[in-house]
Amino acid sequence: YRVERKRGSVFLREDFGDLADYDQVGRGLRRLVAKGKLVKIGYGLYAKAEPSPLTGKPAPVVGIRTLASEAIKRLGKSVEPSRFDKAYNSGRSTQVPTGRTLTVNARIRRRIGYDGNYVVLQPA
Repeated sequence: YRVERKRGSVFLREDFGDLADYDQVGRGLRRLVAKGKLVKIGYGLYAKAEPSPLTGKPAPVVGIRTLASEAIKRLGKSVEPSRFDKAYNSGRSTQVPTGRTLTVNARIRRRIGYDGNYVVLQPA
């Protein structure tokens, strides 16, 4: 019920800590991942999912960059556009950035992504 009702797309494992203990929450989240309601995007990070129209496999409802920036903000860190985005937007570069690089103000050791596609986090 909480997953459907929540406005954002990213869930932390701690969001469900008031319902049960650590192991029970983990089992419940794994069950939701198996059903295709959630996708695991990192250690203790989950995102809302829907079946992909192309493959039928569960995929997040928003893009990987949006997921990563929302997850980092939920972890209490700030996110800025990468130096590649800044160079492109200011006109100093004509190379279009991939959108998978984010600048973070603090050290984050988690890999954020899904299905083999991960966001690159660079220090500020």
